[in-house]
Amino acid sequence: MRFADIVIPDTSATRGALEVATAYCSPALLNHSVRAYLWAAAYAGMNGIAFDAELLYVSSMLHDIGLVKEFDSHTVPFEEAGGHLAWVFAAGAGWPVERRVRASEVIVRHMWDKVDLAEDPEGHLLELSTALDISGRRPEDFPAGLRAEVLERYPRLGIGEEFIACFRDQAGRKPDSLAATFVRGGVADRIRANALDG
Repeated sequence: MRFADIVIPDTSATRGALEVATAYCSPALLNHSVRAYLWAAAYAGMNGIAFDAELLYVSSMLHDIGLVKEFDSHTVPFEEAGGHLAWVFAAGAGWPVERRVRASEVIVRHMWDKVDLAEDPEGHLLELSTALDISGRRPEDFPAGLRAEVLERYPRLGIGEEFIACFRDQAGRKPDSLAATFVRGGVADRIRANALDG
């Protein structure tokens, strides 16, 4: 698997989602969102997992949008805020209600410990890819050459420390959130030990 082998969908919805992420995310968070899709699609390709590329791409671009100040919610966890925004985005893109719900589900579930592949392939792939990109889980599942290509095209730009700060902020204001659970569980140490930053 090489970068050129990764299927990158080109639709009005994917272009719009990338435009939204570019307008609102920091450069580090934007690159993380792009890498989240790339890792997910590459893993699917290497393991014969069928998935909806447009749905996964849109969800990847918007999965952390609830961390940015313009869309931060003071009442719900950031992944739920992102899921709501994805539903609204998908409505504007003309997606049927069922597909809007799927985008929201994929984003909410990316924070889960595990998402069942049979039930939700896109959620499974995004949970796996974001765990790799943020906390360094299972880098051995991706060829070294592919990792190098992706990181050269979309460098990390200090995403680890930015994410630690975001999670600590979320935890302080939303102590019942999954972000708070991760902070209490030592996520900062896992992020700082991420082999992708080595």
